[in-house]
Amino acid sequence: MTDTTDLTVRPVPEVIRQVAVPASVGFFFHTMFNVVDTVWAARIDTEAVAALSLSLPVFFIITSLSSGIATGSTALMGAALGARNEKRAALVAVQMLGFGLLLSGLLAWFGLTFSPAIFSWLGAEGDYLETCLAYMNPIFACNLPTVLLYLFNAVLQSRGDTKSFRNVLIFTAVLNLALDPWFIYGGFGLPAMGLAGVAWATVLLQAAGAAYLLVKVRRTGLLRTDRGRNLIPRPGLYAEIAHQGFPAALNFMTIALGFFVIFKFVSRFGPEAAAAYGIATRIDQVVLLPTIGLNVASLTITAQNFGAGNIRRIRETVAKSLKYGAWMLLPVAVPLALLAEPLMHLFTSDPGVVAVGAQYLRVDAFTLFGYVVIFVSTSALQGMQRPMFAIWMGLGRQILGPWLLFSLFTIHLGLGTLSLWLSIAAIVWTSALVAFLYSRHAVRKAEAATAR
Repeated sequence: MTDTTDLTVRPVPEVIRQVAVPASVGFFFHTMFNVVDTVWAARIDTEAVAALSLSLPVFFIITSLSSGIATGSTALMGAALGARNEKRAALVAVQMLGFGLLLSGLLAWFGLTFSPAIFSWLGAEGDYLETCLAYMNPIFACNLPTVLLYLFNAVLQSRGDTKSFRNVLIFTAVLNLALDPWFIYGGFGLPAMGLAGVAWATVLLQAAGAAYLLVKVRRTGLLRTDRGRNLIPRPGLYAEIAHQGFPAALNFMTIALGFFVIFKFVSRFGPEAAAAYGIATRIDQVVLLPTIGLNVASLTITAQNFGAGNIRRIRETVAKSLKYGAWMLLPVAVPLALLAEPLMHLFTSDPGVVAVGAQYLRVDAFTLFGYVVIFVSTSALQGMQRPMFAIWMGLGRQILGPWLLFSLFTIHLGLGTLSLWLSIAAIVWTSALVAFLYSRHAVRKAEAATAR
Protein backbone atom coordinates (compact mmCIF):
# COMPACT_ATOMS: atom_id res chain seq x y z
CA MET A 1 0.00 0.00 0.00
CA THR A 2 1.10 3.53 -0.66
CA ASP A 3 1.57 6.10 2.06
CA THR A 4 -1.75 7.79 1.31
CA THR A 5 -3.78 4.56 1.54
CA ASP A 6 -2.11 3.28 4.72
CA LEU A 7 -3.96 4.87 7.65
CA THR A 8 -2.16 2.91 10.35
CA VAL A 9 1.12 4.81 10.64
CA ARG A 10 0.86 8.54 9.93
CA PRO A 11 -0.33 11.00 12.63
CA VAL A 12 -4.04 10.63 13.37
CA PRO A 13 -4.93 14.32 12.77
CA GLU A 14 -3.30 14.07 9.34
CA VAL A 15 -5.24 10.99 8.26
CA ILE A 16 -8.50 12.42 9.66
CA ARG A 17 -8.01 15.47 7.45
CA GLN A 18 -7.14 13.27 4.47
CA VAL A 19 -10.38 11.30 4.77
CA ALA A 20 -12.75 13.80 6.37
CA VAL A 21 -12.18 17.00 4.38
CA PRO A 22 -12.97 15.59 0.89
CA ALA A 23 -15.90 13.64 2.36
CA SER A 24 -17.35 16.78 3.97
CA VAL A 25 -16.90 18.79 0.78
CA GLY A 26 -18.60 16.02 -1.18
CA PHE A 27 -21.52 15.82 1.19
CA PHE A 28 -21.89 19.61 1.01
CA PHE A 29 -22.53 19.32 -2.72
CA HIS A 30 -24.74 16.27 -2.15
CA THR A 31 -26.87 18.36 0.17
CA MET A 32 -26.85 21.22 -2.33
CA PHE A 33 -28.16 18.70 -4.87
CA ASN A 34 -31.09 18.00 -2.52
CA VAL A 35 -31.55 21.67 -1.74
CA VAL A 36 -31.83 22.48 -5.45
CA ASP A 37 -34.48 19.73 -5.77
CA THR A 38 -36.40 21.30 -2.88
CA VAL A 39 -36.17 24.83 -4.30
CA TRP A 40 -37.47 23.78 -7.72
CA ALA A 41 -40.21 21.61 -6.19
CA ALA A 42 -41.33 24.60 -4.12
CA ARG A 43 -41.60 26.63 -7.34
CA ILE A 44 -44.10 24.11 -8.69
CA ASP A 45 -46.43 24.40 -5.64
CA THR A 46 -46.66 23.58 -1.92
CA GLU A 47 -48.06 20.12 -2.69
CA ALA A 48 -44.98 19.29 -4.80
CA VAL A 49 -42.52 20.24 -2.06
CA ALA A 50 -44.68 18.37 0.50
CA ALA A 51 -44.59 15.30 -1.79
CA LEU A 52 -40.81 15.59 -2.11
CA SER A 53 -40.53 15.85 1.67
CA LEU A 54 -42.85 12.87 2.17
CA SER A 55 -40.75 10.90 -0.35
CA LEU A 56 -37.58 11.44 1.70
CA PRO A 57 -38.09 8.46 4.05
CA VAL A 58 -39.17 6.25 1.12
CA PHE A 59 -36.06 7.20 -0.87
CA PHE A 60 -34.10 6.47 2.29
CA ILE A 61 -34.98 2.79 1.92
CA ILE A 62 -32.68 2.64 -1.11
CA THR A 63 -29.87 4.66 0.42
CA SER A 64 -30.16 2.83 3.75
CA LEU A 65 -29.62 -0.62 2.28
CA SER A 66 -26.94 0.58 -0.13
CA SER A 67 -25.09 2.52 2.57
CA GLY A 68 -25.35 -0.38 4.99
CA ILE A 69 -23.83 -2.92 2.63
CA ALA A 70 -21.15 -0.37 1.68
CA THR A 71 -20.35 0.39 5.33
CA GLY A 72 -20.09 -3.27 6.29
CA SER A 73 -17.93 -4.02 3.26
CA THR A 74 -15.68 -1.03 4.00
CA ALA A 75 -15.06 -2.47 7.46
CA LEU A 76 -14.13 -5.87 5.99
CA MET A 77 -11.96 -4.47 3.20
CA GLY A 78 -10.30 -1.97 5.53
CA ALA A 79 -9.44 -4.68 8.03
CA ALA A 80 -7.98 -6.84 5.24
CA LEU A 81 -5.91 -3.93 3.92
CA GLY A 82 -4.73 -3.10 7.44
CA ALA A 83 -3.56 -6.70 7.77
CA ARG A 84 -1.78 -6.39 4.37
CA ASN A 85 -4.10 -8.98 2.75
CA GLU A 86 -5.05 -7.41 -0.60
CA LYS A 87 -6.24 -10.74 -2.01
CA ARG A 88 -8.90 -10.94 0.68
CA ALA A 89 -9.86 -7.27 0.13
CA ALA A 90 -10.29 -7.90 -3.62
CA LEU A 91 -12.50 -10.92 -2.97
CA VAL A 92 -14.74 -8.89 -0.65
CA ALA A 93 -14.98 -6.09 -3.24
CA VAL A 94 -16.10 -8.36 -6.08
CA GLN A 95 -18.53 -10.33 -3.93
CA MET A 96 -19.99 -7.08 -2.57
CA LEU A 97 -20.85 -5.97 -6.11
CA GLY A 98 -22.62 -9.26 -6.81
CA PHE A 99 -24.53 -8.83 -3.58
CA GLY A 100 -25.45 -5.30 -4.70
CA LEU A 101 -26.96 -6.48 -7.98
CA LEU A 102 -29.30 -8.79 -6.07
CA LEU A 103 -30.17 -5.93 -3.74
CA SER A 104 -31.02 -3.61 -6.64
CA GLY A 105 -33.51 -6.08 -8.12
CA LEU A 106 -35.17 -6.56 -4.76
CA LEU A 107 -35.47 -2.81 -4.21
CA ALA A 108 -37.09 -2.25 -7.63
CA TRP A 109 -39.71 -4.92 -6.95
CA PHE A 110 -40.40 -3.69 -3.43
CA GLY A 111 -40.70 -0.02 -4.35
CA LEU A 112 -42.95 -0.42 -7.37
CA THR A 113 -45.17 -2.85 -5.46
CA PHE A 114 -45.53 -1.19 -2.08
CA SER A 115 -44.98 2.57 -2.63
CA PRO A 116 -48.71 3.34 -3.03
CA ALA A 117 -49.52 1.65 0.27
CA ILE A 118 -46.63 3.37 2.06
CA PHE A 119 -47.60 6.85 0.87
CA SER A 120 -51.26 6.19 1.68
CA TRP A 121 -50.27 5.21 5.22
CA LEU A 122 -48.35 8.48 5.49
CA GLY A 123 -51.51 10.38 4.62
CA ALA A 124 -51.15 10.97 0.86
CA GLU A 125 -54.29 10.50 -1.24
CA GLY A 126 -55.72 11.64 -4.55
CA ASP A 127 -53.54 14.05 -6.52
CA TYR A 128 -51.10 14.27 -3.60
CA LEU A 129 -50.53 10.50 -3.82
CA GLU A 130 -50.08 10.66 -7.59
CA THR A 131 -47.47 13.41 -7.19
CA CYS A 132 -45.53 11.29 -4.67
CA LEU A 133 -45.58 8.27 -6.99
CA ALA A 134 -44.55 10.35 -10.01
CA TYR A 135 -41.33 11.13 -8.16
CA MET A 136 -40.59 7.77 -6.50
CA ASN A 137 -41.48 5.29 -9.27
CA PRO A 138 -38.53 6.30 -11.53
CA ILE A 139 -36.22 6.30 -8.49
CA PHE A 140 -37.17 2.74 -7.56
CA ALA A 141 -37.28 1.39 -11.11
CA CYS A 142 -33.79 2.79 -11.89
CA ASN A 143 -32.15 2.36 -8.48
CA LEU A 144 -29.08 0.46 -9.76
CA PRO A 145 -26.93 3.61 -10.31
CA THR A 146 -27.63 4.67 -6.71
CA VAL A 147 -26.62 1.25 -5.37
CA LEU A 148 -23.45 1.17 -7.46
CA LEU A 149 -22.45 4.68 -6.35
CA TYR A 150 -22.36 3.54 -2.73
CA LEU A 151 -20.62 0.24 -3.45
CA PHE A 152 -17.94 1.69 -5.71
CA ASN A 153 -17.32 4.35 -3.07
CA ALA A 154 -16.92 1.63 -0.43
CA VAL A 155 -13.96 0.20 -2.35
CA LEU A 156 -12.34 3.61 -2.68
CA GLN A 157 -13.09 4.59 0.92
CA SER A 158 -11.48 1.41 2.27
CA ARG A 159 -8.23 2.75 0.80
CA GLY A 160 -8.77 6.20 2.27
CA ASP A 161 -9.86 7.76 -1.05
CA THR A 162 -12.80 10.07 -0.43
CA LYS A 163 -11.78 12.52 -3.15
CA SER A 164 -13.27 10.54 -6.03
CA PHE A 165 -16.75 10.47 -4.50
CA ARG A 166 -16.35 14.16 -3.66
CA ASN A 167 -15.72 14.84 -7.36
CA VAL A 168 -18.89 12.96 -8.31
CA LEU A 169 -20.99 14.88 -5.82
CA ILE A 170 -19.63 18.23 -7.03
CA PHE A 171 -20.18 17.30 -10.68
CA THR A 172 -23.76 16.09 -10.17
CA ALA A 173 -24.74 19.03 -7.95
CA VAL A 174 -23.56 21.57 -10.53
CA LEU A 175 -25.30 19.80 -13.41
CA ASN A 176 -28.48 19.47 -11.35
CA LEU A 177 -28.81 23.26 -11.42
CA ALA A 178 -29.49 22.96 -15.15
CA LEU A 179 -31.24 19.60 -15.38
CA ASP A 180 -33.93 20.21 -12.73
CA PRO A 181 -35.60 23.19 -14.44
CA TRP A 182 -35.09 21.64 -17.87
CA PHE A 183 -36.73 18.35 -16.92
CA ILE A 184 -39.49 20.03 -14.88
CA TYR A 185 -40.56 22.56 -17.52
CA GLY A 186 -39.32 20.85 -20.68
CA GLY A 187 -37.67 22.31 -23.76
CA PHE A 188 -35.03 21.33 -26.33
CA GLY A 189 -37.04 18.25 -27.27
CA LEU A 190 -38.06 17.21 -23.75
CA PRO A 191 -41.68 17.38 -22.57
CA ALA A 192 -42.52 19.10 -19.29
CA MET A 193 -42.46 16.40 -16.58
CA GLY A 194 -43.19 18.33 -13.38
CA LEU A 195 -41.93 16.70 -10.19
CA ALA A 196 -41.16 13.49 -12.13
CA GLY A 197 -38.49 15.48 -13.95
CA VAL A 198 -36.62 15.92 -10.66
CA ALA A 199 -36.50 12.13 -10.32
CA TRP A 200 -35.29 11.52 -13.88
CA ALA A 201 -32.57 14.16 -13.49
CA THR A 202 -31.40 12.34 -10.36
CA VAL A 203 -31.29 8.96 -12.13
CA LEU A 204 -29.32 10.33 -15.09
CA LEU A 205 -26.75 12.13 -12.93
CA GLN A 206 -26.21 9.17 -10.63
CA ALA A 207 -25.64 6.89 -13.61
CA ALA A 208 -22.92 9.28 -14.85
CA GLY A 209 -21.38 9.36 -11.37
CA ALA A 210 -21.34 5.56 -11.12
CA ALA A 211 -19.55 5.31 -14.47
CA TYR A 212 -16.84 7.70 -13.25
CA LEU A 213 -16.35 5.81 -9.98
CA LEU A 214 -16.06 2.52 -11.87
CA VAL A 215 -13.04 3.89 -13.70
CA LYS A 216 -11.48 4.93 -10.37
CA VAL A 217 -12.23 1.59 -8.72
CA ARG A 218 -10.60 -0.37 -11.53
CA ARG A 219 -7.38 1.56 -10.89
CA THR A 220 -7.25 0.39 -7.24
CA GLY A 221 -6.61 -3.20 -8.32
CA LEU A 222 -9.37 -4.44 -6.01
CA LEU A 223 -11.69 -5.59 -8.80
CA ARG A 224 -9.49 -8.59 -9.52
CA THR A 225 -11.53 -11.60 -10.59
CA ASP A 226 -8.71 -14.12 -9.98
CA ARG A 227 -9.38 -15.78 -13.36
CA GLY A 228 -13.11 -15.70 -12.69
CA ARG A 229 -12.95 -17.41 -9.31
CA ASN A 230 -13.90 -14.24 -7.43
CA LEU A 231 -17.04 -13.93 -9.55
CA ILE A 232 -18.46 -17.20 -8.26
CA PRO A 233 -20.99 -16.35 -5.51
CA ARG A 234 -19.60 -17.30 -2.09
CA PRO A 235 -22.54 -17.89 0.28
CA GLY A 236 -20.17 -17.77 3.25
CA LEU A 237 -18.78 -14.39 2.24
CA TYR A 238 -22.27 -13.12 1.38
CA ALA A 239 -23.21 -14.07 4.92
CA GLU A 240 -20.16 -12.24 6.29
CA ILE A 241 -20.99 -9.12 4.27
CA ALA A 242 -24.58 -9.39 5.47
CA HIS A 243 -23.44 -9.86 9.08
CA GLN A 244 -21.47 -6.62 8.90
CA GLY A 245 -23.65 -4.79 6.39
CA PHE A 246 -27.23 -5.53 7.41
CA PRO A 247 -26.85 -4.18 10.94
CA ALA A 248 -25.47 -0.99 9.38
CA ALA A 249 -28.28 -1.09 6.80
CA LEU A 250 -30.85 -1.62 9.54
CA ASN A 251 -29.33 1.28 11.42
CA PHE A 252 -29.81 3.46 8.34
CA MET A 253 -33.27 1.91 7.92
CA THR A 254 -34.21 2.97 11.42
CA ILE A 255 -33.42 6.52 10.28
CA ALA A 256 -35.84 6.01 7.41
CA LEU A 257 -38.42 4.50 9.76
CA GLY A 258 -37.81 7.40 12.11
CA PHE A 259 -38.76 9.75 9.28
CA PHE A 260 -41.91 7.69 8.75
CA VAL A 261 -42.77 8.07 12.43
CA ILE A 262 -42.07 11.81 12.40
CA PHE A 263 -44.03 12.40 9.20
CA LYS A 264 -46.89 10.26 10.52
CA PHE A 265 -47.28 12.66 13.44
CA VAL A 266 -46.26 15.86 11.61
CA SER A 267 -48.84 15.13 8.91
CA ARG A 268 -51.53 15.42 11.58
CA PHE A 269 -50.87 19.17 11.40
CA GLY A 270 -51.36 19.39 7.61
CA PRO A 271 -49.23 19.53 4.39
CA GLU A 272 -47.70 22.85 5.50
CA ALA A 273 -46.16 21.16 8.55
CA ALA A 274 -44.82 18.30 6.40
CA ALA A 275 -43.30 20.79 3.96
CA ALA A 276 -41.80 22.78 6.86
CA TYR A 277 -40.14 19.73 8.36
CA GLY A 278 -38.78 18.66 4.98
CA ILE A 279 -37.27 22.10 4.33
CA ALA A 280 -35.88 22.42 7.87
CA THR A 281 -34.13 19.06 7.62
CA ARG A 282 -32.40 20.27 4.45
CA ILE A 283 -31.08 23.24 6.42
CA ASP A 284 -30.05 20.79 9.13
CA GLN A 285 -28.02 18.84 6.63
CA VAL A 286 -26.21 21.96 5.46
CA VAL A 287 -25.20 22.90 9.01
CA LEU A 288 -24.04 19.35 9.78
CA LEU A 289 -22.03 19.07 6.56
CA PRO A 290 -18.62 20.08 7.94
CA THR A 291 -18.84 17.19 10.41
CA ILE A 292 -20.06 14.44 8.06
CA GLY A 293 -16.51 13.62 7.02
CA LEU A 294 -15.69 12.83 10.65
CA ASN A 295 -18.10 9.87 10.52
CA VAL A 296 -16.41 8.58 7.37
CA ALA A 297 -12.96 9.08 8.90
CA SER A 298 -13.96 7.26 12.10
CA LEU A 299 -15.12 4.22 10.13
CA THR A 300 -12.23 4.07 7.66
CA ILE A 301 -9.36 4.80 10.06
CA THR A 302 -10.80 2.51 12.73
CA ALA A 303 -11.23 -0.37 10.26
CA GLN A 304 -7.60 -0.29 9.09
CA ASN A 305 -6.19 0.14 12.58
CA PHE A 306 -8.43 -2.59 13.98
CA GLY A 307 -7.07 -4.95 11.32
CA ALA A 308 -3.52 -3.87 12.23
CA GLY A 309 -4.17 -4.21 15.99
CA ASN A 310 -3.49 -0.50 16.67
CA ILE A 311 -6.27 0.06 19.22
CA ARG A 312 -4.63 3.15 20.73
CA ARG A 313 -5.03 4.93 17.40
CA ILE A 314 -8.76 4.10 17.43
CA ARG A 315 -9.16 5.83 20.79
CA GLU A 316 -7.28 8.87 19.46
CA THR A 317 -9.36 8.94 16.27
CA VAL A 318 -12.64 9.05 18.17
CA ALA A 319 -11.39 11.71 20.62
CA LYS A 320 -10.02 13.95 17.87
CA SER A 321 -13.15 13.54 15.73
CA LEU A 322 -15.42 14.59 18.60
CA LYS A 323 -13.22 17.57 19.38
CA TYR A 324 -13.22 18.73 15.77
CA GLY A 325 -17.00 18.29 15.64
CA ALA A 326 -17.46 20.46 18.73
CA TRP A 327 -15.26 23.20 17.27
CA MET A 328 -17.33 23.25 14.09
CA LEU A 329 -20.87 23.04 15.46
CA LEU A 330 -21.11 24.64 18.88
CA PRO A 331 -20.30 28.18 17.61
CA VAL A 332 -23.16 28.07 15.07
CA ALA A 333 -25.95 27.08 17.48
CA VAL A 334 -26.99 30.60 18.50
CA PRO A 335 -26.76 32.13 14.97
CA LEU A 336 -28.87 29.25 13.60
CA ALA A 337 -31.56 29.85 16.22
CA LEU A 338 -31.59 33.59 15.57
CA LEU A 339 -31.71 33.24 11.78
CA ALA A 340 -34.31 30.45 11.67
CA GLU A 341 -37.04 32.47 9.92
CA PRO A 342 -34.78 34.10 7.28
CA LEU A 343 -33.36 30.68 6.45
CA MET A 344 -36.85 29.24 5.94
CA HIS A 345 -37.74 32.24 3.73
CA LEU A 346 -34.96 31.17 1.35
CA PHE A 347 -37.12 28.18 0.38
CA THR A 348 -40.73 29.29 0.77
CA SER A 349 -42.92 32.35 1.23
CA ASP A 350 -45.76 30.37 2.83
CA PRO A 351 -46.09 31.90 6.34
CA GLY A 352 -47.41 28.67 7.87
CA VAL A 353 -44.48 26.67 6.52
CA VAL A 354 -42.00 29.32 7.69
CA ALA A 355 -43.42 29.43 11.22
CA VAL A 356 -43.31 25.67 11.81
CA GLY A 357 -39.89 25.24 10.21
CA ALA A 358 -38.37 28.10 12.23
CA GLN A 359 -39.79 26.58 15.41
CA TYR A 360 -38.02 23.31 14.60
CA LEU A 361 -34.70 25.01 13.80
CA ARG A 362 -34.65 26.97 17.08
CA VAL A 363 -34.79 23.73 19.06
CA ASP A 364 -32.55 21.76 16.72
CA ALA A 365 -29.75 24.36 16.87
CA PHE A 366 -28.85 23.07 20.34
CA THR A 367 -29.20 19.40 19.37
CA LEU A 368 -26.78 19.18 16.43
CA PHE A 369 -23.61 18.22 18.31
CA GLY A 370 -25.50 15.26 19.80
CA TYR A 371 -25.75 13.81 16.29
CA VAL A 372 -21.97 14.08 15.89
CA VAL A 373 -21.41 12.11 19.10
CA ILE A 374 -23.82 9.41 17.96
CA PHE A 375 -22.46 9.05 14.43
CA VAL A 376 -18.74 9.15 15.31
CA SER A 377 -19.23 6.59 18.08
CA THR A 378 -21.29 4.17 15.99
CA SER A 379 -18.92 4.55 13.01
CA ALA A 380 -15.97 3.57 15.21
CA LEU A 381 -17.90 0.56 16.50
CA GLN A 382 -18.66 -0.45 12.91
CA GLY A 383 -14.97 -0.18 12.06
CA MET A 384 -14.23 -2.50 15.01
CA GLN A 385 -16.74 -4.95 13.48
CA ARG A 386 -19.28 -4.38 16.27
CA PRO A 387 -22.31 -3.53 14.13
CA MET A 388 -25.19 -4.62 16.38
CA PHE A 389 -25.10 -1.65 18.74
CA ALA A 390 -26.20 0.70 15.97
CA ILE A 391 -29.37 -1.35 15.42
CA TRP A 392 -30.50 -1.21 19.03
CA MET A 393 -29.55 2.45 19.23
CA GLY A 394 -31.48 3.18 16.03
CA LEU A 395 -34.59 1.30 17.14
CA GLY A 396 -34.70 3.19 20.42
CA ARG A 397 -33.71 6.60 19.06
CA GLN A 398 -35.63 6.60 15.80
CA ILE A 399 -38.73 4.51 16.45
CA LEU A 400 -39.62 3.47 20.00
CA GLY A 401 -38.72 6.72 21.79
CA PRO A 402 -40.34 9.06 19.24
CA TRP A 403 -43.50 6.96 18.91
CA LEU A 404 -44.05 6.88 22.67
CA LEU A 405 -43.30 10.57 23.25
CA PHE A 406 -45.09 11.82 20.15
CA SER A 407 -48.19 9.78 21.03
CA LEU A 408 -48.14 11.08 24.59
CA PHE A 409 -47.75 14.74 23.70
CA THR A 410 -49.80 15.10 20.50
CA ILE A 411 -52.56 12.50 20.90
CA HIS A 412 -53.11 12.17 24.65
CA LEU A 413 -52.14 15.70 25.75
CA GLY A 414 -53.14 17.50 22.55
CA LEU A 415 -49.93 19.54 22.29
CA GLY A 416 -48.60 21.08 19.06
CA THR A 417 -45.53 20.66 16.89
CA LEU A 418 -43.18 22.17 19.49
CA SER A 419 -43.63 19.04 21.61
CA LEU A 420 -42.34 16.96 18.69
CA TRP A 421 -39.17 19.01 18.34
CA LEU A 422 -38.45 19.00 22.09
CA SER A 423 -38.96 15.23 22.18
CA ILE A 424 -36.44 14.77 19.38
CA ALA A 425 -33.88 16.89 21.23
CA ALA A 426 -34.27 14.89 24.46
CA ILE A 427 -33.94 11.58 22.60
CA VAL A 428 -30.84 12.69 20.66
CA TRP A 429 -28.91 13.82 23.74
CA THR A 430 -29.82 10.68 25.70
CA SER A 431 -28.69 8.53 22.77
CA ALA A 432 -25.46 10.51 22.42
CA LEU A 433 -24.52 9.80 26.04
CA VAL A 434 -25.24 6.08 25.66
CA ALA A 435 -23.28 5.83 22.37
CA PHE A 436 -20.26 7.64 23.80
CA LEU A 437 -20.09 5.47 26.92
CA TYR A 438 -20.55 2.22 25.00
CA SER A 439 -17.91 3.03 22.38
CA ARG A 440 -15.42 3.94 25.13
CA HIS A 441 -16.15 0.61 26.82
CA ALA A 442 -15.63 -1.27 23.51
CA VAL A 443 -12.24 0.41 22.92
CA ARG A 444 -11.10 -0.46 26.44
CA LYS A 445 -12.16 -4.05 25.94
CA ALA A 446 -10.25 -4.26 22.64
CA GLU A 447 -7.16 -2.77 24.31
CA ALA A 448 -7.31 -5.38 27.04
CA ALA A 449 -7.69 -8.16 24.46
CA THR A 450 -4.63 -7.05 22.45
CA ALA A 451 -2.54 -6.68 25.65
CA ARG A 452 -2.89 -10.37 26.47
